[in-house]
Amino acid sequence: MNSKSPLGFLYALLAYASWGVFPLYWKHFTGVSPLEIIGHRVLWSLFFLLLLVVFFKQLGELRSVLTNKAQLGILLLTATLLSTNWGFFIYGVISSQVVQTSFGYFLNPLVTILFGFLFLKERLTRLQWIAVGIAACGVLLFGVTLGKFPWIAVGLAVTFAFYGLLRKIVAVTPMVGLLAETLLMAIPAVFVVQAFAATSRFDSSLSMSLLFVGAGVVTTLPLIWFNSAAKLLPLSTMGFLQYVAPTIQLLIGIFVFKESFSLREGASFALIWLAIALYLFTLWKSRRYPVVIPDAD
Repeated sequence: MNSKSPLGFLYALLAYASWGVFPLYWKHFTGVSPLEIIGHRVLWSLFFLLLLVVFFKQLGELRSVLTNKAQLGILLLTATLLSTNWGFFIYGVISSQVVQTSFGYFLNPLVTILFGFLFLKERLTRLQWIAVGIAACGVLLFGVTLGKFPWIAVGLAVTFAFYGLLRKIVAVTPMVGLLAETLLMAIPAVFVVQAFAATSRFDSSLSMSLLFVGAGVVTTLPLIWFNSAAKLLPLSTMGFLQYVAPTIQLLIGIFVFKESFSLREGASFALIWLAIALYLFTLWKSRRYPVVIPDAD
């Protein structure tokens, strides 16, 4: 691991721990349309990000990104993936399917690691492949236990894995890139919010208004941390650290929201954590005993 890895780990853990407790926040929006929530989420995120970019004096970089057609094209795609991912997640939470949303984020690291191998040529050691295999067994067991096709979980996993891949390769700083994505989502968001104006719960109470406004903050900070981590860590490492979020979500689904949890689901949970422990062991071992490649003289 290079000198940037500890900071990357910190950013990643902040992001994933935040996403782990997200169900506690979004559960307050039960009864509100997921589309309306996404609309407000985009607009309040835009406001918060603009304040941050102005404060950190990054408006020049923002102008450069918005005039770069290649970068803007990629960010339009990532914005679409991100908003779709939000829709899957919010629907899962407010429809009392938090266990399935956690399954989606259990599945996501496997897709992320696969993308790192296929598209970025990241290499895995034998022990790391074994860890991936154990995690795959845990995810497969989890899916079988659900007893139905987990379309929410699959949608979450695929959209966020593609998002992480594209944000890693586009040469844009995390905060500015996220603001550009949010700007691209803002126009549709305005129309969505206006469409729900007659039945909106935004001004139904002070607490509800604060929840809508706060959606911008709780959306923006974890994404900034995630994109910062993605610049500093291999995609395969990001993939395994992502298990922090669904583990927390799963515990919340079971112990807070009282969703069902069987012995087989417990077994899949144990396999996932065994895989994580093995993967982290390989990272520790590689740091303690780095591989030295001799010079070709």
